[in-house]
Amino acid sequence: MKLTIIKFKDIPIAILESIESPISTVQDALDLIADADYQGARKIMIRKEHLHDDFFDLKTVLAGDIMQKLVNYYKQLAVVGDFSALRKKSWLDFMYESNKTGQIFFVESTDEAVKYLTR
Repeated sequence: MKLTIIKFKDIPIAILESIESPISTVQDALDLIADADYQGARKIMIRKEHLHDDFFDLKTVLAGDIMQKLVNYYKQLAVVGDFSALRKKSWLDFMYESNKTGQIFFVESTDEAVKYLTR
Protein backbone atom coordinates (compact mmCIF):
# COMPACT_ATOMS: atom_id res chain seq x y z
CA MET A 1 0.00 0.00 0.00
CA LYS A 2 1.39 3.38 -0.99
CA LEU A 3 0.11 6.46 0.84
CA THR A 4 1.00 10.04 0.06
CA ILE A 5 0.37 12.73 2.64
CA ILE A 6 -0.73 16.12 1.38
CA LYS A 7 -1.83 19.17 3.34
CA PHE A 8 -4.81 21.37 2.61
CA LYS A 9 -5.46 24.24 5.03
CA ASP A 10 -2.75 22.66 7.22
CA ILE A 11 -4.83 19.47 7.45
CA PRO A 12 -2.91 16.32 6.53
CA ILE A 13 -4.79 13.98 4.21
CA ALA A 14 -3.53 10.49 3.40
CA ILE A 15 -4.13 9.64 -0.24
CA LEU A 16 -4.01 5.99 -1.17
CA GLU A 17 -2.02 5.99 -4.39
CA SER A 18 -1.77 2.27 -4.98
CA ILE A 19 -2.65 -1.02 -3.38
CA GLU A 20 -1.83 -4.62 -4.29
CA SER A 21 -5.42 -5.81 -3.99
CA PRO A 22 -8.70 -4.06 -3.17
CA ILE A 23 -9.70 -3.49 0.44
CA SER A 24 -11.82 -6.57 1.08
CA THR A 25 -11.70 -7.09 4.84
CA VAL A 26 -11.98 -5.04 7.99
CA GLN A 27 -8.33 -5.86 8.66
CA ASP A 28 -7.38 -4.27 5.30
CA ALA A 29 -9.21 -1.13 6.40
CA LEU A 30 -7.52 -1.20 9.80
CA ASP A 31 -4.13 -1.46 8.08
CA LEU A 32 -4.99 1.62 6.02
CA ILE A 33 -6.16 3.49 9.12
CA ALA A 34 -3.01 2.55 11.03
CA ASP A 35 -0.72 3.56 8.16
CA ALA A 36 -2.46 6.92 7.79
CA ASP A 37 -2.33 7.48 11.55
CA TYR A 38 1.36 6.59 11.67
CA GLN A 39 1.98 9.25 9.04
CA GLY A 40 -0.04 11.83 10.99
CA ALA A 41 -3.28 11.88 8.99
CA ARG A 42 -6.78 11.55 10.42
CA LYS A 43 -8.35 11.96 7.00
CA ILE A 44 -8.02 9.49 4.15
CA MET A 45 -8.86 9.67 0.46
CA ILE A 46 -9.16 6.60 -1.75
CA ARG A 47 -10.58 5.77 -5.15
CA LYS A 48 -13.67 3.62 -5.54
CA GLU A 49 -11.53 1.01 -7.29
CA HIS A 50 -9.55 0.51 -4.06
CA LEU A 51 -12.62 -1.11 -2.50
CA HIS A 52 -13.68 -4.68 -3.19
CA ASP A 53 -17.09 -5.12 -4.82
CA ASP A 54 -18.37 -6.61 -1.54
CA PHE A 55 -18.12 -3.15 0.00
CA PHE A 56 -20.90 -1.97 -2.32
CA ASP A 57 -23.21 -4.88 -1.41
CA LEU A 58 -24.69 -3.86 1.93
CA LYS A 59 -25.71 -7.46 2.67
CA THR A 60 -22.03 -8.30 3.22
CA VAL A 61 -21.88 -5.67 6.03
CA LEU A 62 -18.33 -4.79 4.96
CA ALA A 63 -19.22 -1.11 4.45
CA GLY A 64 -20.86 -0.89 7.86
CA ASP A 65 -17.99 -2.67 9.60
CA ILE A 66 -15.43 -0.37 7.99
CA MET A 67 -17.49 2.68 8.88
CA GLN A 68 -17.58 1.51 12.49
CA LYS A 69 -13.77 1.26 12.57
CA LEU A 70 -13.49 4.79 11.16
CA VAL A 71 -15.77 6.02 13.94
CA ASN A 72 -13.84 4.09 16.60
CA TYR A 73 -10.52 5.59 15.49
CA TYR A 74 -11.84 9.11 14.77
CA LYS A 75 -10.99 8.99 11.06
CA GLN A 76 -12.74 10.32 7.99
CA LEU A 77 -12.69 8.66 4.60
CA ALA A 78 -13.50 10.14 1.20
CA VAL A 79 -14.16 7.66 -1.58
CA VAL A 80 -13.73 9.21 -5.03
CA GLY A 81 -15.38 7.67 -8.06
CA ASP A 82 -18.34 7.26 -10.34
CA PHE A 83 -21.22 5.81 -8.34
CA SER A 84 -23.87 6.18 -11.05
CA ALA A 85 -24.03 2.42 -11.69
CA LEU A 86 -24.98 1.80 -8.06
CA ARG A 87 -28.71 2.35 -8.24
CA LYS A 88 -30.11 0.25 -5.39
CA LYS A 89 -32.20 2.39 -3.06
CA SER A 90 -30.47 0.96 -0.01
CA TRP A 91 -27.06 1.92 -1.39
CA LEU A 92 -28.22 5.41 -2.40
CA ASP A 93 -29.64 5.88 1.11
CA PHE A 94 -26.36 4.68 2.63
CA MET A 95 -24.33 7.15 0.55
CA TYR A 96 -26.70 10.00 1.37
CA GLU A 97 -26.60 9.31 5.11
CA SER A 98 -22.84 8.78 5.09
CA ASN A 99 -22.22 12.10 3.39
CA LYS A 100 -24.53 13.75 5.91
CA THR A 101 -22.94 12.25 9.04
CA GLY A 102 -19.39 13.10 8.05
CA GLN A 103 -17.54 9.82 8.55
CA ILE A 104 -17.41 8.47 4.99
CA PHE A 105 -17.97 10.69 1.98
CA PHE A 106 -18.79 9.41 -1.49
CA VAL A 107 -17.80 12.03 -4.05
CA GLU A 108 -17.07 12.29 -7.76
CA SER A 109 -13.81 14.25 -7.68
CA THR A 110 -10.72 14.82 -5.59
CA ASP A 111 -11.69 18.49 -5.30
CA GLU A 112 -14.99 17.47 -3.70
CA ALA A 113 -13.16 15.06 -1.42
CA VAL A 114 -10.81 17.78 -0.23
CA LYS A 115 -13.77 20.11 0.36
CA TYR A 116 -15.52 17.52 2.54
CA LEU A 117 -12.38 16.49 4.42
CA THR A 118 -11.29 20.05 5.24
CA ARG A 119 -14.54 21.61 6.36
